[in-house]
Amino acid sequence: MTLLKETDYGTPERESGETVSLTIDGKHVTVPKGTSIMRAAQMVQQPIPKLCATDMMEPWGSCRMCLVEVEGMRGTPASCTTPVADGMEVRTQTQRLEKIRRGVMELYISDHPLDCLTCAANGDCELQDTAGEVGLREVRYGYDGEKHHGECAETKDTSNPYFSFDPAKCIVCSRCVRACEEQQGTFALTISGRGFASAVAPGAGDFLGSECVSCGACVSACPTATLTENSVIEHGHGNRTVRTTCAYCGVGCSFDAEVQGDRVVRMVPAADGGANEGHSCVKGRFAWGYASHPDRVLRPMVRESTDDPWREVEWDEALDHTAARIRAIQAEHGRASVGAITSSRCTNEEVYAVQRMVRTAFANNNVDTCARVCHSPTGYGLKTTFGTSAGTQDFKSVEAADVILLIGSNPSDAHPVFASRMKRRLREGARLVVAD
Repeated sequence: MTLLKETDYGTPERESGETVSLTIDGKHVTVPKGTSIMRAAQMVQQPIPKLCATDMMEPWGSCRMCLVEVEGMRGTPASCTTPVADGMEVRTQTQRLEKIRRGVMELYISDHPLDCLTCAANGDCELQDTAGEVGLREVRYGYDGEKHHGECAETKDTSNPYFSFDPAKCIVCSRCVRACEEQQGTFALTISGRGFASAVAPGAGDFLGSECVSCGACVSACPTATLTENSVIEHGHGNRTVRTTCAYCGVGCSFDAEVQGDRVVRMVPAADGGANEGHSCVKGRFAWGYASHPDRVLRPMVRESTDDPWREVEWDEALDHTAARIRAIQAEHGRASVGAITSSRCTNEEVYAVQRMVRTAFANNNVDTCARVCHSPTGYGLKTTFGTSAGTQDFKSVEAADVILLIGSNPSDAHPVFASRMKRRLREGARLVVAD
């Protein structure tokens, strides 16, 4: 769930040199072989209702909301798990399908709390949206389940410091379980019980005691308020988003910061982020409290000497003071007496701006970055081997690797999001060689 409404095609994109042509509700479409009916329908603006499907994960086919009719095929197959075929004729909107979907939605609502107005996901709930989409206006099965009477309230899991787990609002779509497995590779969640008693369980205990690494993949995947950030529960949703880059490590994950005024409410990993593709680690996802911390310095301060107290000034005065001191130092000690060292937490654009300032304003080449100190052997080795001291491939290329060689690196700690990609490839059969 997110404030920024992006198109979710329901199933991942398939890469194939072959194409398939079919008709969906009278609209002709040509898609790569292996594409699901659901994704093909979305491509021609014929969205199919769904709850368990998302294009961030492989199809599951458990919610039964995405049923369609296919000419010549018996029954009503799930569009998320049914691949297209050449010449296929698909119908996504018929009276029969409407009746089936409305009946399935009735079953969901009959065992779901109706506290929408006070729910943290109000207005940002896929169950709520889908109920309106299928035209549900009444429930024939009553509201006598334990989830309607608050008997599940005492089972709410607040052990995790960043998000809460409310089993009363769970529709057992398995999206959180699959996100933990497919995106993060931690396998901290499972489905316990069978039939109507099925429920999501974090291992044998609570979230804090499980293998959970608090990456937030399950929270992003949840279509209801079952898994919700504590910051959203406390402050509500943001009213605008700002695209930003996480600076905790060198992966450079893209995030959409949801804010209220100047206060960050939550950080949502960007689905179109080239480095992270909608995934995150605990730092980028939740460790942003410093942004609104009362001790954070928000205005520039200057002092004439180390013995003087700091005083707040306007930016113009701060910049004039800094420029005057730099000019004075260069006049006394020479042009090469000043330089700049950038932090490894700076973005590439910020580092570029600093070196540009040094070369043009300071008129020298005294610019460095702290990352060079620890990574100079790496850079030397890369330049000797590949002709450049930078990476030669993007992160996505690991998905095609047959052998992965790690030298003096611990990506699970240092670059968790890339480590998740790497572990996913290893589960698919790639070999790992570690040299420490």
